Amino acid sequence: MTPLKRFYNLLKLEKRDVYQIIFYAAFAGLVNLSLPLGIQAIINFIQSGQLSVSWIVLVILVTIGVGFGGVLTILQLRIVENLQQRIFVRSSFEFAYRMPLIKFKELYSEYAPEKANRFFDTLMVQKGTAKLLLDFCTAFLQVGLGIILLVLYHSFFMVIGLLFAGILYVIFKFSYKDGLETSLSESKFKYKIAAWIQEIARNRESFRKKRAFEYALDRNDAYVSKYIDFREKHFKVMRKQYVQLVVFKVIVTAALLSIGGFLVIHHKMNIGQFVAAEIVIVLLINSVEKIIFGLEAFYDVLTSLEKIGQVTDMEMMSIPQTSDINKTGLTIETDSIIYNYPKHNKKSLKNINLKITQGEKILLQGTNGAGKSTLLRLLSGLLEPESGAMYVTDNYMNRLDENTYRAQSGTFLKSDTLFAGTIRENIVFENETIDNDELKWALDNVFLTPFIKTFSDGLENQIHPDGSELSDSDMQKILLARSIVHKPNVLFLEDPVDKMDRETAAKIVDFLFSKDNNWTVVVTSKNEIWKDKCERVITIDDGKIITDIKK
Repeated sequence: MTPLKRFYNLLKLEKRDVYQIIFYAAFAGLVNLSLPLGIQAIINFIQSGQLSVSWIVLVILVTIGVGFGGVLTILQLRIVENLQQRIFVRSSFEFAYRMPLIKFKELYSEYAPEKANRFFDTLMVQKGTAKLLLDFCTAFLQVGLGIILLVLYHSFFMVIGLLFAGILYVIFKFSYKDGLETSLSESKFKYKIAAWIQEIARNRESFRKKRAFEYALDRNDAYVSKYIDFREKHFKVMRKQYVQLVVFKVIVTAALLSIGGFLVIHHKMNIGQFVAAEIVIVLLINSVEKIIFGLEAFYDVLTSLEKIGQVTDMEMMSIPQTSDINKTGLTIETDSIIYNYPKHNKKSLKNINLKITQGEKILLQGTNGAGKSTLLRLLSGLLEPESGAMYVTDNYMNRLDENTYRAQSGTFLKSDTLFAGTIRENIVFENETIDNDELKWALDNVFLTPFIKTFSDGLENQIHPDGSELSDSDMQKILLARSIVHKPNVLFLEDPVDKMDRETAAKIVDFLFSKDNNWTVVVTSKNEIWKDKCERVITIDDGKIITDIKK
């Protein structure tokens, strides 16, 4: 989708307000252009040397027209403010809605927080769209109505009208492509700079050493240099447009003064008409100037919409739905599954055939890069197979859809992190179906309760997204509590106790593998404690299952 098409779609969503803005702009344009007619009549009365009621009435009408034009502008501002608020709200929900659902392959080679930063382009879309609707609508309508009015004075002004239309076409035709491309390139490096500063902030301790500190500045300098290069190219495009505008103003002013004066001298126009025509011409020049100077905002809006669109165009998973835990149990089967990470030639999984029944406690083991983590993510539904299929059925052979399966499962992956909020929110996400007894059960069984009691606010204690006030083991316990609190049918765990001391880890493994818990557990870990407790060991090498041993 082109940036221009994205802008059209945005305006289409707000067509009611856009139509109102155009209506008020047209009305304001008519009022503004009626003022020269009133001034013309006033000058004619002044030339006659007579003070009459008509002259006083005209003065009052012109004054009222100025005030009415201001009122119309205020009405436009109210509509535009409503539109800006809706753009912001819609964009915020668009990002909040999409970010959790974007498929793994879409963000595989991307940094998700950097993509989320595209939300700040919403501010440019807000302000830029408001400026374009207010200035461009009024300016274009004034140009059109003004040309019609000038033609009524004398047919000569038709030439100036055509000149107005021609210069706008030429400036836009030959500058649009370069202006948009340089704006997009400039924006690309703007985000690279922001992402790099974010990385410096995230790894502050790493960049405190002299060599690392110098590297951080050098890399920032490289990005800034690229940004300045493209910014300069964009400025040259804008400067070219401004030069064309200045030339245009000089030509129009010379034409008006010379030919308009000639018409007055030869009595083809009276002095009132000449002054009125001059006022109209000045209004038209100012309108064209608004359009030309507004092109930078136009490029910024298109660029921002394109950057936002790079996120909203990403393919998503299906929308999560509320689903009760199926107490009858689950069976998971894979049929010749093959998986390949994007931009990798080597297959990560090759012809995987598995059957996992309810209640099994399984360890996936293998060397680094063997494919065990990939298989875990595929079984949990985070990845989709390149070929082959995965089937999830209940005990009555009813096949479960993707959303129902997600509701039945709990996951603990190395990529899982805490978010800014209370400890309670990080575990239950304000899920009202989880009561305090279930929450206490989860906390007790991951041995988190004594730690919670150390906080004066208990579960309502606020934590940072990086968990800087928590130990690694406590963070793991919170994430583990999150995965089990809704008592799922199946758990997918990736080294869930590797940060804990041996005694605590052993107790948690005993709990997870206890016969009292009928959930299925599939875990990947190199810790021997899992191997001693599990019922089934699946060994993977080079993307293939080489052994599948049941104890």
